[in-house]
Amino acid sequence: MPRVTLPADMTERLAKLAPPSQAVIDGDLVEAASGATFHNVSPRDGQVLNLVTACQADDVERAVAGARAAFEDGRWRDQGPRQKKAVLFRLAELMERDADELALLESLDVGKPISDARNVDIPLAINTCRWYAEALDKVYGEVGTSPADRLSYAVHEPLGVIGAIVPWNFPLHMAMWKVAPALAMGNSVVLKPAEQSPLTALKLGALALEAGLPPGVLNVIPGLGGVAGEALALSMDVDMIAFTGSGPVGRRLMEYSARSNLKRVSLELGGKSPQIVFADCPDLEAAAQAAAWGVFYNQGEVCTAASRLLVEAPIKDAFLARVIEVAKGMKVGDPLDPSTQFGAMVSERQMNTALDYIATADSQGARRVLGGQRVRQEAGGFYVEPTIFDQVRPDQTLAREEVFGPVLGVMTFSSEDEAMRLANDTVYGLAAGLWTADVSKALRGARRLKAGLVWVNGWDACDITMPFGGFKQSGFGRDRSLHALHKYADLKSVSVTLR
Repeated sequence: MPRVTLPADMTERLAKLAPPSQAVIDGDLVEAASGATFHNVSPRDGQVLNLVTACQADDVERAVAGARAAFEDGRWRDQGPRQKKAVLFRLAELMERDADELALLESLDVGKPISDARNVDIPLAINTCRWYAEALDKVYGEVGTSPADRLSYAVHEPLGVIGAIVPWNFPLHMAMWKVAPALAMGNSVVLKPAEQSPLTALKLGALALEAGLPPGVLNVIPGLGGVAGEALALSMDVDMIAFTGSGPVGRRLMEYSARSNLKRVSLELGGKSPQIVFADCPDLEAAAQAAAWGVFYNQGEVCTAASRLLVEAPIKDAFLARVIEVAKGMKVGDPLDPSTQFGAMVSERQMNTALDYIATADSQGARRVLGGQRVRQEAGGFYVEPTIFDQVRPDQTLAREEVFGPVLGVMTFSSEDEAMRLANDTVYGLAAGLWTADVSKALRGARRLKAGLVWVNGWDACDITMPFGGFKQSGFGRDRSLHALHKYADLKSVSVTLR
């Protein structure tokens, strides 16, 4: 496959692009005190994009100290709702102004199609900023039912310094899910982007300063997870860690909380989400599209990916054939080509992980019916084609473990009870979906499915107004909605004796 010839305007934008590299600490763009850097590799072609500041423990301490000082002197916390709104709205305006640059940085950094970055990820991040700017004065306290000689009330107060550790699959969008509500509640934030995807977070830190956010209120510390992330989680002066990522890292963060100051921890740890298609599905074409895109969107690197497809026996063969056709039609290509629908995996390591899972599924007897190969090797990047396995058993690795890549496992069921049993047979509980024309069956299923998000006759059919988070080993705590604001606050009760 030849390299894609990019449009002239994209070539010109690439030539002018200067990827950010410096940390944002206490209002300044700085290098690590040690001068340490790391190679930021683009999965598009395997080439180094730039050298990025690798924050060490002392740099993290400096960022936390700046965030603490900013919180304690009230330079942001004590501003009124109108002033906070103005800054956050200005930040959203600046993100919108630089949306093309943000999309290009995101696509280069993680390999996602530029059309998805520009039309989905960046607009959603901007909308999140605006939504929490508008919501920040909608958080009310309450007045207690006190005796006549006492006034009792409860108020929400910001926690203090929030450490936000965000993943590489939706770098800016996930950052805004944490940064926007934390800032809206008056906290200071130290943001640690994944080392695979530092660029849009660094750009966000610079834009926040331009928007008028006081120095120290938002700090961005790029670096390795085992160094910068660990130092942030062990800090005695961080009040909360908000994390999206893997289960093993989530467990480590809870250990770090216990070893340090018992800081709060909010975890979103992925899933093994089932999509259930009953024979009475009202729209099999829509379900087939959702089954394919539900797992292959963003190269399968989605925590809610519908990686288990459960289909009722009478329609399974015909339905699976249509899902395969949809997947075959997805254009795999250069992420910077506007017509590409399916880009590169984020790193060589993640690509090899997906290929290992494919090899394991082959060895365990699942029937591969599509894909399974590395493609576009001549481009130098990390590409795995959409892959589907049929006849997957519940005890096989592909049904148990999160691949976080473009691999779908298909299982067949014969009854509603069997579908629910198979769907819930997982340690995860992030998302689940079902397709049926029977309202009673839909409502029964929604109640029986053990997942934080349940979609009926659709997939990923929700937005910023609804809480996002999981059950079981998918973690705890919620992003999105007004519930996220409460996550970044303490509830204080005050009782005044009247004399």
